[in-house]
Amino acid sequence: MDAIVIMLLILLAVVISGWLARLSPIPLPLPIVQIALGAGIASVASQGIELKPEVFFLLFLPPLLFIDGWRIPKDGLFRDKETILGLALGLVVFTVLGLGFFVHWMIPAVPLSVAFALAAILSPTDPIAVSAIAERVPIPNRLMHILEGEALLNDASGLVCMRFAVAAAMTGAFSLAEASLTFLWLAFAGILVGVTFTWCAIIGKNLLSRRLGEEPESQILIALLIPFGAYLLADHLQGSGILAAVAAGITMSYAEQTGQALAVTRVRRTAVLSTIEFAANGVIFVGLGEQLPKLVDGAAKVVRDTGHPNPIWLAIYVIAINVALAVLRLIWVWVSLRFTLFRAARSGQYVERPSWRLVAATSVAGVRGAVTLAGILTLPFVMNDGSPFPARDLAIFLAAGVIIVSLLAATVGLPFLLSGLKLPPEPSHLQEEDDARVASAEAAIKAIDRLLREKEGSRDDADLYADVSARIMELYRERIDGRSKTGKEAAIAKKASRIERELRLAAIKAEREEIYRLGRSNQISQELVRRLVRETDLLEVRFALP
Repeated sequence: MDAIVIMLLILLAVVISGWLARLSPIPLPLPIVQIALGAGIASVASQGIELKPEVFFLLFLPPLLFIDGWRIPKDGLFRDKETILGLALGLVVFTVLGLGFFVHWMIPAVPLSVAFALAAILSPTDPIAVSAIAERVPIPNRLMHILEGEALLNDASGLVCMRFAVAAAMTGAFSLAEASLTFLWLAFAGILVGVTFTWCAIIGKNLLSRRLGEEPESQILIALLIPFGAYLLADHLQGSGILAAVAAGITMSYAEQTGQALAVTRVRRTAVLSTIEFAANGVIFVGLGEQLPKLVDGAAKVVRDTGHPNPIWLAIYVIAINVALAVLRLIWVWVSLRFTLFRAARSGQYVERPSWRLVAATSVAGVRGAVTLAGILTLPFVMNDGSPFPARDLAIFLAAGVIIVSLLAATVGLPFLLSGLKLPPEPSHLQEEDDARVASAEAAIKAIDRLLREKEGSRDDADLYADVSARIMELYRERIDGRSKTGKEAAIAKKASRIERELRLAAIKAEREEIYRLGRSNQISQELVRRLVRETDLLEVRFALP
């Protein structure tokens, strides 16, 4: 019962954290607020929740990685694929080696294999935390896409490297050749399972939907189960469940482009996935805060065993690791940039040299977050011989400290580095949007015209069909005219469109308030209230979009 109460308190803290972050006069990262609330829960709770590492890993990582893969912009991912792969793979290996040796040198009580495991799990970055900071100091779109792509792929590479390091710590043996072959199999099997499993699930549900009809609730549950199924199947085949979850998310995004799901299914599913993402990330950070006092005690004991009686050394270790991570990342970004400029110069291309502040921002923006925390908590409690896993509490505390300090550093550093910075020009997508809206409107007119011809002569209300279709097609023709105009006429048309949207939203709001009034006065049933309000909500979502 106590564990259930604590879990409910953690979920309540996740809700409250969002309010507190918005009330904060400074751009305080949401994870920092959640960690503080978790520490508050620990001060009043008699005992905490202790999940088995493999359960914790399975419970949180597959859905988070799946959602990230589903939502990441694919055009930006492929456009900057070389930069993203360099950060997601090359920088991870560079960080594991450099930081691993540094941690072992700084804290000899931490075995080298454990230091490599810590470095591996600290290598993945978290764009969600950066997004929270970027709400007040906007990060350039292209840089944000690179950070998102890097975080999506380095989650997998960092966690796979951690797996090798933990295996070396457990067995005391490591073979580079065997590790390389294992990595190739993990990557190949994980990606293949993720893609195949997702396509089979999508084909199966589409066949059933066409035969039996689509039930939105079932479709949402299928989407929620896919990452877990892909993860477990890949793990059973000795592949990477992490890469399987990522591949499943990317495959799902491509499958969705067929448009076979109902609109109501997509609306509800988006809301559910956003809620799960917010809750899962929040529970991880609140859970960290709830475990923090115990982790501090365990880490302090390890530090005392190294000959440093003062716990202040914990803070020194955390700051030193953060500095090392920033330096390693800055070196990699600078070398990669020089290589890109050199290659462009040899091919005769002109590439505008970015400001040193943008390069520094790329380094500072590499904050650590939920995946780092979820991964470090999966360190085993005992070795194969039954002895305690060396420096486990210290490793978890150092990872937690790095998360907190990196978030604070980005909160302070990004506004300074990006404020007033002249950014390289980015391509405008306004013309693409206009072309897409015109093409979709023309397709709609053709569909209405085709349906009208089918109805002519076959129904008594053919005249009514013609009258209604003329009104609908006129709306689409107005959209085509507004998007096809240029210069002053285009500005007037777009201004009229904004005014129309403003009036429609005001009308929808009044309509909904009247529906609620009728329901409160018992003039209509509550079931009808819910249905009519749902319709107005969908209309508001439609007209609230730019």
